[in-house]
Amino acid sequence: MSNRRNFLAGGALSAFAALSHGEAMAELAAPARPVSAADWDNLLGPAELASFDAPLGVHMPDVAKMPHTMDGDVKVFRLIAEVCQRTFLPGWRFDVWGYNGQMPGPTIEVNQGDRVRVVFENRLPEITSMHWHGLEVPIAMDGVPGVTQDPIEPGGSFVYEFELHQHGTFFYHSHMAMQEMMGMVGMFIIHPQTEHQPRVDKDFAILLQEWAVLPDNSVPNSLAMEFNWLTLNGRSGPHTTPLIARLGDRVRLRFVNLGMDHHPMHLHGHTWVTTGTEGGRIPEAAWTPGNTELVGVAQARDVEFVANNPGDWMLHCHLPHHMMNHMASMVGPIAAAGHGQRTGGDMAPGMGVAEGAAISDDNGPSMGRAIGLGAMRDRLVGNRGMQENAGHDAPADAGQGALAVPGFPQDHFMVMDQMVAKPETFGMRPTWSGGVMGMMTIVRVLEPDLYDRVQQLRADAAAAKSASNGGSR
Repeated sequence: MSNRRNFLAGGALSAFAALSHGEAMAELAAPARPVSAADWDNLLGPAELASFDAPLGVHMPDVAKMPHTMDGDVKVFRLIAEVCQRTFLPGWRFDVWGYNGQMPGPTIEVNQGDRVRVVFENRLPEITSMHWHGLEVPIAMDGVPGVTQDPIEPGGSFVYEFELHQHGTFFYHSHMAMQEMMGMVGMFIIHPQTEHQPRVDKDFAILLQEWAVLPDNSVPNSLAMEFNWLTLNGRSGPHTTPLIARLGDRVRLRFVNLGMDHHPMHLHGHTWVTTGTEGGRIPEAAWTPGNTELVGVAQARDVEFVANNPGDWMLHCHLPHHMMNHMASMVGPIAAAGHGQRTGGDMAPGMGVAEGAAISDDNGPSMGRAIGLGAMRDRLVGNRGMQENAGHDAPADAGQGALAVPGFPQDHFMVMDQMVAKPETFGMRPTWSGGVMGMMTIVRVLEPDLYDRVQQLRADAAAAKSASNGGSR
């Protein structure tokens, strides 16, 4: 039923999507009021404000913060392990496991010296536990089933309580390996008692994950060794939300990786210094400059830079296969020899080498470990949509005789600007979404007028969403 609240929400969310690049730039000529404290309250929302008592809050795009209550001097959080769903890309919604109805789990943000109590409830159909990665907690609170505590049965609960003497970027996750691969992880940020110098103006958190999902299936294969969906904060590009900075801001990026692969995270247009790990702050004399930081499995890395180069800059994993969505096995004409494994088979050979060495005479040449679909012997295959017969027709922008070229096609340019439009994409160049895929996002370094306009749109959209949900806090 249509009502004023729905109208407000729809109007605010569609206004920026309907503007062309030129119209967006022209609109900036109109006076834009600064973002007020009330706007920021609406923008953050009650769940984020509840734990927003640090000198500078961490923003984790597309992931909520976990609220808490106080029991005397103890901060009390409630954490529920349960099955949920996550949309990696518009039209692609998957069944995952997470916390408090979301994946990744909500961000816990606290201060050094806090005493924290986490009331944990298991709504999964199997046992689980909770580990606090990198935190120096009493052994009874470490969360390893069988070693430090009994497994938490379905329907059961456990209370974790400890004092925080560290500071830095940490995370929490199930200590059941395959549950980790189903998405059971969240950020745990501890601010220092004395603010780090030089002070940052923006502080972003980014969680790196990877998934193997076969066509016509909504459940990730947690046993896979190769992956075809790569996400930042539970979304794949171009559905990832850009990071917004004002020209001249000092920016901190906090990376956490929980998956099977290491990720060389690369930023265009700027040079950063690496300032922290899962072990805490690195002494300034040991900071190292760069623009690509290898974030290993189970590691955290903090980097900082001055946003002094205006523009919309790519931030992405530089592994080529991690810069795509929904990959198939291979593209182009294929010739095969020997007795190697073929893609297009069942899960065992399709997802990994069943027996013998991958480069042995018997097993090679072969497609090797792959998603197991879209490629067969002596035929053209494509990488569009992982459909069995996809990719046999040359796209409209292909060169003459393209289908006769070995390896063609390798890449496609798929634009979906309107599908992924949000306040943070306001004013971006048309077709931008075609260049953002997989484990990619954008760091937008904006001139003051455009920065203020984007922040105002974010605040307006959040206020409209609050109204559509039944009113503000």
